[in-house]
Amino acid sequence: MPTIALTPAQLLEHWLGHRRLTRRTIEVFPEPALFAHHAPGMRTFADMVAELNTFLVPTLLGAISGAWHWPTGTRRDATTKDDLLRAFDGVSGELERLLPSIPETRFLEIDEPLPGRREPVIASLLYFIDNEVHHRAQGYVYLRQLGLEPPPFYRR
Repeated sequence: MPTIALTPAQLLEHWLGHRRLTRRTIEVFPEPALFAHHAPGMRTFADMVAELNTFLVPTLLGAISGAWHWPTGTRRDATTKDDLLRAFDGVSGELERLLPSIPETRFLEIDEPLPGRREPVIASLLYFIDNEVHHRAQGYVYLRQLGLEPPPFYRR
């Protein structure tokens, strides 16, 4: 059986590095802008973070079991920056708890997390990390629009 080039522990540390950087990005936002500032036709950064928080645990549970169940929408219960950070930290804790319980054999198994999207489980996990990077980059643009310096992207 082929092997993956990254151990589950390395994947977890890589992902947590992205989570730390996203958290620092949230921290830079002034609270009103976090929930109100957006580009035309786009969401606020708080809404993007809520999406990440909503779908991370179902992604991990699907990777563990092969049973992919997705929420019907994004939940954003946070109305303050502190609430959003607490929710973000809670989901990061779930990442630390759940990712190590993915059986190593699952990483290379072909699965169908979404209809018509057949791929190795590792590809689904990497897609989720890519999605976080994408949304964080949008947050960087918003911060620059607000005249604020985003955290250095290379410091995770």
